[in-house]
Amino acid sequence: MGQKIHPLGFRLGTTQSHDSIWFAQPRNYSENLKEDKIIRGWIKNYIQKTSGVEGIGRIKIKKRIDRIQVIIYIGLLTEDKFEELQKRIKELQTNVQKKLNMGLPTEDKPLRIEELQTNVQKKVNCVTRKINITITRILNGYSDPTILAKFIAGQLTNRISFRKATKKAIELAQQAGTKGVQVQIAGRIDGKEIARVEWIREGRVPLQTIRAKIDYGSYTVRTIFGVLGIKVWIFLNND
Repeated sequence: MGQKIHPLGFRLGTTQSHDSIWFAQPRNYSENLKEDKIIRGWIKNYIQKTSGVEGIGRIKIKKRIDRIQVIIYIGLLTEDKFEELQKRIKELQTNVQKKLNMGLPTEDKPLRIEELQTNVQKKVNCVTRKINITITRILNGYSDPTILAKFIAGQLTNRISFRKATKKAIELAQQAGTKGVQVQIAGRIDGKEIARVEWIREGRVPLQTIRAKIDYGSYTVRTIFGVLGIKVWIFLNND
């Protein structure tokens, strides 16, 4: 019963809010969506390559006419790593700014004169937006479902049994102060020839209660047996 709708979209306006907050005309909606994807992908790649930090939870983007505010939620950080990331914020801002100023990638197809004129006009009329990036540290890193899903993915790539990996992840989540955790893994689990779905739950996870603050995250991991999908539901509290 509890998997017919996205658990975060089900609670928008009550206990959850959008990760991207902006308004755009219908003709510009796809461009803004691509822009968000570019920003998130660039930030994740940069942080993982420069600092080796894997505990990136979610990235919130708020857009105004002349400014883009990006909030990065990171867990599993030591004080030294957190200070190092704070020092690299300016470098990260300039890199993302250059990436956006280059424009969005276009498809390899010939442009008509009218399309070319409109694209150039948009480029000329557009306001240069400044990017402001801030990093927020998640104190209990394993209370974030995306970080927990990445932990399970790391265990599965190291050829650890999925039951052992999920039980360890649930223990870590319970130590972080959560009220309930549900984990689901789909694919060729443990290298079996037939793909299947396995799930385990500890504690309460009331998916049908709107006022229950449930956080949800998913992650895709590539193993030598194929692609596995990991979904994690975490019951934080009951408002």
